[in-house]
Amino acid sequence: MADPRFHSCAGPFTLAELAALSEAEMSEDSDSALCLVDVAPLDRAGPRQLSFLDNRKYIAQFEKSEAAACIVAPSLAARAPKGMALLLSDSPYRSYALAAQAFYPVPVPEPHIAETAIIENGARVDETCRVEHGVVIGAEAIIGKNCLIEANAVIGPAVEIGDGVIVGACASLSHCLIGDRTRIYPGARIGQDGFGFSPDPGGHTKVPQLGRVIVGEDVEIGANSAIDRGSGPDTIIGQGCWIDNLVQIGHNVEMGRGCVVAGMVAIAGSVKIGDFVFFGGQVGIAGHITVGSGAKFAGQSGITRDIPPGATMGGTPAVPIRDWHRASIFLSRLSDRDK
Repeated sequence: MADPRFHSCAGPFTLAELAALSEAEMSEDSDSALCLVDVAPLDRAGPRQLSFLDNRKYIAQFEKSEAAACIVAPSLAARAPKGMALLLSDSPYRSYALAAQAFYPVPVPEPHIAETAIIENGARVDETCRVEHGVVIGAEAIIGKNCLIEANAVIGPAVEIGDGVIVGACASLSHCLIGDRTRIYPGARIGQDGFGFSPDPGGHTKVPQLGRVIVGEDVEIGANSAIDRGSGPDTIIGQGCWIDNLVQIGHNVEMGRGCVVAGMVAIAGSVKIGDFVFFGGQVGIAGHITVGSGAKFAGQSGITRDIPPGATMGGTPAVPIRDWHRASIFLSRLSDRDK
């Protein structure tokens, strides 16, 4: 059960209500009026709690679970313990996410501007926003409706932030336009100078970074991640992208819709990325290459050339995933032979 000091539960809900909210269907023998007060993992759920099964690795826990109800794929419904109510879904994890959002909705910020916040001349902050202690909002910045700007965040001059945006504590934003409902986690840096210079033995010469960062709607930008502004063209993060903690995105990168970028990925400048591309943790991408839509990369891959749409790659330099697995097995056998 979530610690009530940090998480406020909106339950209870009936099974019928949760079925509608989670886009699932009740099994025929389930009680639509069953009252559920919370969500919990399979091995800890009790007689008034909802759980879920998405990974077959946990079937044994499912079979022994004391949860009152569980979200599960229809193909595994027969493995449920006697008396457990079921919500059937072809995407149990997604359905669980929707149910958990119902129990623990994101709080709507109570409008307030802290006395210690600094809002410079010409800045426009909608009256529905909450601006916490130590925030600095630069001249001519625009903050949309129902935004939360957490303590000590810095919003630079002329930055535009859409509606329903959350800017985490100590984050800094400059030279950027942020779409509606985007969440920027604590310590993120958006819009700072890109890594642009002309190398020379006599001393490197800085190239002015004259672009912006354009962030689409419904984007998540993890804690302590950095997105550099463009050098002339803009750096673009498409709608619905999810960017984990400690990610570096260089200047002029163009990222399509719905991309997922795991922690410690580094994307060099001027990379063009299609829609729904998935990067595992610690992937490195060389500059000035193109990655096609739907491509996927195993963790720690090194991407040094253009990648076609839909490819699944691994290794350094990245190769098709089957080739990478074959090479890994071959090297392992060689190593064993030499022992």
